[in-house]
Amino acid sequence: MIQRIQSVFLFLLVLAMVAMLFLPLWSKTDATTGEEVVLTAWNIKSYATAENTAPGTIPQQGTIAIGMLAIAAAVIALYEIFQYKSRLTQMKLGLLNTLVITALLGTTFYYAAYVGAELVEANDNGAYQAGFYMPMLALVLNALANRFIKRDEDLVRSADRLR
Repeated sequence: MIQRIQSVFLFLLVLAMVAMLFLPLWSKTDATTGEEVVLTAWNIKSYATAENTAPGTIPQQGTIAIGMLAIAAAVIALYEIFQYKSRLTQMKLGLLNTLVITALLGTTFYYAAYVGAELVEANDNGAYQAGFYMPMLALVLNALANRFIKRDEDLVRSADRLR
């Protein structure tokens, strides 16, 4: 189980999804008021960066869909690690996890590009933070894990043909 390289990739995927829950995903500063809007996995919240600005003048909005999709991707990957006896099930779970992570990436981009951008009047698009790149890392790790799971399955099938 743990000695297989795909288990390491899946565990790193779980760590990336858990890290995404705690890292900021996107931020943008309003040039006129000095307020900074930060997107996390759970909400879009404004912070006062200037002393003369009242904190929280932009209403806080929940983005629980991002957090729930990240948790779902982590749980699927964790479950996939322990399905090492059934490589076909692992491949199906890997495909499902690819779809969940893609939905997570799309949801994160939607909240950053459309919902968050409407809250702040500024010329720039905002800055993508470290948490925004975690789903991309998770997609790469999931693809690597799926590749090695398929390689194991092909190895077992070739050994069965020799018998």
